[in-house]
Amino acid sequence: MNIALAALIALPAAAQDQTVLERWTEDRTQVFDGAEINLDELTWVVRPLVVFADTPSDPRFQQQMDLILAEVDRLAERDVMIIVDTDDETMSDVRTTLRPRGYMMALVGKDGRVALRKPEPWSVRELSRSIDKMPLRQQEISDRRMVSP
Repeated sequence: MNIALAALIALPAAAQDQTVLERWTEDRTQVFDGAEINLDELTWVVRPLVVFADTPSDPRFQQQMDLILAEVDRLAERDVMIIVDTDDETMSDVRTTLRPRGYMMALVGKDGRVALRKPEPWSVRELSRSIDKMPLRQQEISDRRMVSP
């Protein structure tokens, strides 16, 4: 894994005495390690965006992370939690649930359903468009309009 990305991956919850959700709430732009994630705990709170690869050296993984990190604020606005899993030896909850083969990017809706799976990197613009078409996201946008003056 490149050094810049390694520095962005959040420390495990045990090291910080906070839950994953508490840490995400404090900084929605951080990257989480798939080994510490239980997808069921994220339901109705965040939209997990999981980037898988068998190794952090996979060029598609590196390209996807570069695309995400360049515009991470746009994803944070949409309640997206960025999760990476590049250890195909350890069967994390996200790996067991989503069953990737090699590189894969998966977006899970707040309802816990897989919204999309992609075998190639996608831009944040494409991801944002997909998220903005989700019914729950449409409701969030509508609710914000009702509250704003």
